Amino acid sequence: MIAWLNLGSLVLGAIAWILPAITISRYDKRSRNWVALSIMSISACSISLFLQICSFYERVKAEDWSALMDTVSVIASVPAILLIGTILLNAITLYMYRDRAA
Repeated sequence: MIAWLNLGSLVLGAIAWILPAITISRYDKRSRNWVALSIMSISACSISLFLQICSFYERVKAEDWSALMDTVSVIASVPAILLIGTILLNAITLYMYRDRAA
């Protein structure tokens, strides 16, 4: 169960960064769905962080203290990087498209 939670979190985290990158790369083509892609990006980031919390909960429920002690530094730092990266990429998208109508 924990492996699936981690895999889902990884995939959704990648999607959270790929969607705004696609929007930024399509700037010259007058992309009209940038708002929807930004919302999907933020949603993917949120679900990814939720899956990490669920993974942490499953380890606590199983009383796997050694796994918790080994992974707590990663569980604390990687989601912060994901969140900051997603916010920055979507802020860049918003800045680039700010004068265009949705």
